[in-house]
Amino acid sequence: MLTAIPDFVRSAFAFVVVLGVLVFVHELGHYLAARWRGIRVEVFSIGFGQALKSWTDRHGTVWKIAWIPLGGYVKMHGQERPEDVPAEVRARWVESETFHGKSVWSRAIVVAAGPIANFLLAMVVFAGLFLAVGKPVTLPEIGEVLPDSAAARSGLLAHDRIVAIDGQPIRTFEDLQKIVSAHPAQTLEMTVQRDGIDQMMRVTTGSRDAGGKAVGLLGVRGGLVEYQDVGVLEAVWGGVAQTWTITKETVAGLAQMISGTRGTEELGGPLRIAQLSGQVAQLGIASLISFIAVLSVNLGLINLFPIPVLDGGHLLFYFAEMLLGRPLPPRAQEYGFRAGLAVLAGLFVFATWNDLTQIGLFRWVAGLIG
Repeated sequence: MLTAIPDFVRSAFAFVVVLGVLVFVHELGHYLAARWRGIRVEVFSIGFGQALKSWTDRHGTVWKIAWIPLGGYVKMHGQERPEDVPAEVRARWVESETFHGKSVWSRAIVVAAGPIANFLLAMVVFAGLFLAVGKPVTLPEIGEVLPDSAAARSGLLAHDRIVAIDGQPIRTFEDLQKIVSAHPAQTLEMTVQRDGIDQMMRVTTGSRDAGGKAVGLLGVRGGLVEYQDVGVLEAVWGGVAQTWTITKETVAGLAQMISGTRGTEELGGPLRIAQLSGQVAQLGIASLISFIAVLSVNLGLINLFPIPVLDGGHLLFYFAEMLLGRPLPPRAQEYGFRAGLAVLAGLFVFATWNDLTQIGLFRWVAGLIG
């Protein structure tokens, strides 16, 4: 259905859907935790600005959908610091229902619930996909051999299937990657199935440095993906495992960018997400749902960064409060939030620059000038 829509419209629509789901689940985590800890929630908003539609529930919470679909928020009763609001506003607070009137543990639970909800969403989505369409397994079949690679020099070809390495059975492409990575610049005995016939090949792997450690390289890309039917328990465990794998790989990638062993051109912002949303939507609903799960993990991780303004920054302040037995001084918190805003602004500008470079805006401008 989405394939018949023009690219720009499809990307915009898919972006709004993807971001709306992620924001709703994140804020729902905060909302449910606040209700659990006895904090009154005044506003639950998807988007910013003027409300397109709003209604009030029996608990007094105003739910609204605003016209700028670039985020959302949950406004809790007494969420502001008492020293930041006039006396007449504080006089209307019901102390037992305010955010700042709760213990530091309760506040930390409410703040952490947003990222936790994003991780739970990813687990549920992956488990649901595994049940609906099967668990994807990339078979150890070569989809492409990169030129001037160890595989090319050893005579491996596209559509070759690696059956075993040094007598150890290879069932997935990940098995192949693990063994090759652990054997840099070494000769391995591979059982290769070509045109239905098994043959033995001696393959000498390449090597590259990754954070001071040599890692083996073969120079191939995976090909055939097979969907295997799984039961409920295996699907649930698969959802947890997939979420953990994406989390681990994302953290490792960020660590490599910080250390300089990996380029930062992969960092993207809203424009890249919108572009990818449209491209993934064209592949079908299942692909779009899977994309939402991956982004949900990333959103949960980003919000846990110890940067003031983000949930992780608030948790850092609460941890300091637990250690000191009192909140940090208002001046220290103010400077922290200013620094956090500066960091986020810098990251946003950098990510947007990468986005504009990726979509070819600068090449287009250069062409006009030329």
